[in-house]
Amino acid sequence: MSNERLRADAAMMMEALSEQMSGIAEIQRNRAQLTATVTACDKRISVTVNADGILIQTKFADDIKDLTYEEIAAAMTEAVQGAAEKVQKMGQELMEPLKARKTRLPRLSELLEEAPDLGHMMPTTPPVSTAPPDAPERKHQDDIPEMVYGDVETAWQPRSIVSDTDR
Repeated sequence: MSNERLRADAAMMMEALSEQMSGIAEIQRNRAQLTATVTACDKRISVTVNADGILIQTKFADDIKDLTYEEIAAAMTEAVQGAAEKVQKMGQELMEPLKARKTRLPRLSELLEEAPDLGHMMPTTPPVSTAPPDAPERKHQDDIPEMVYGDVETAWQPRSIVSDTDR
């Protein structure tokens, strides 16, 4: 009886995993096509970045010569950062349906008695600085917190799937 329940749970998990993998593949395809464009200096500068926030196109209006090099440099930096932020938000929006589906799945700890909850062990990515290379905040790399992986010392030993009554 318990083996039938285990098989049903395993089949449900495999189906859910298959759906997740299909969803991830579709999101990856859609994300790869994302671009974001931002303009600056009264539309004298236009920049476009790809899904990774990498600058892929720059356009200057004919009256760009009215700006100083410093103004152009500052506007370019601000525009590229704005476009990168915009495309990052678009990518996060693509992930929302997948995240919602994930919250409906049972956790490993709900299916297997004494199994660890792996969710709290996932490391979090620290924010990436947009400061220039010589900025003071970049000189304090020791202040960046290390990634914490949760309680990895907790031991978990899987129990036998076949009970004594099933033998």
